[in-house]
Amino acid sequence: MVLEDLSGNTRERRLNIMSLEARSEGEGDKSLVAFEEPRDIRGTALLTYPHIEGPDDQWLYLPALRRVKRIASVNKSGSFVGSEFAYEDISGQEWEKFDYLWLREEPCGAWECQVVERRPTYEDSGYSRLVTWYDQDEYRMQRIDFYDLDDELLKTLYFNDYRLYGDQYWRAHELVMENYKTRKSTRLIYEDYAFQSGFSENDFSQQSLTRIR
Repeated sequence: MVLEDLSGNTRERRLNIMSLEARSEGEGDKSLVAFEEPRDIRGTALLTYPHIEGPDDQWLYLPALRRVKRIASVNKSGSFVGSEFAYEDISGQEWEKFDYLWLREEPCGAWECQVVERRPTYEDSGYSRLVTWYDQDEYRMQRIDFYDLDDELLKTLYFNDYRLYGDQYWRAHELVMENYKTRKSTRLIYEDYAFQSGFSENDFSQQSLTRIR
């Protein structure tokens, strides 16, 4: 994770992102984000349980305080550990959580894209709508424009460097979030993707947060 301020100064963090595919109807894929570096943020972790209906559950572990803090639904539009990603952005993006409107077809980079408007159907979203570009080759997200509750363009997320794993999983290796109000940006650079890693429900419990080192 590379955080860049409006003067071009950068700070870097290293983290692991793990996910567990949903195993029951009405639930999304669970995720666990755990920071390794630098030392002042090492051990900080975010656990997310997405739900198709109702607000998602999120817990943040702060090692300095040695406690797990629940993230309230009304606070999920806040910045995730000082980045330009909100807690809401880290949560699930299951298709059932939005209403959709097709807008147009247009070029986006090297592809022809379908442009679709998504409006959150869950309470306490920090966004009025998300305009998303999907390429027509593999229907991968290429860009998302986020509009705030006043329907003003707040930030844009770009998906770069897609690679194919196991002949079936397309994954972007760089995500860039640009915030037009703060004039800051955050880059997530992915390495070492692994699939079918043998995770269990126990790896995504609140107790697992306190065991992260």
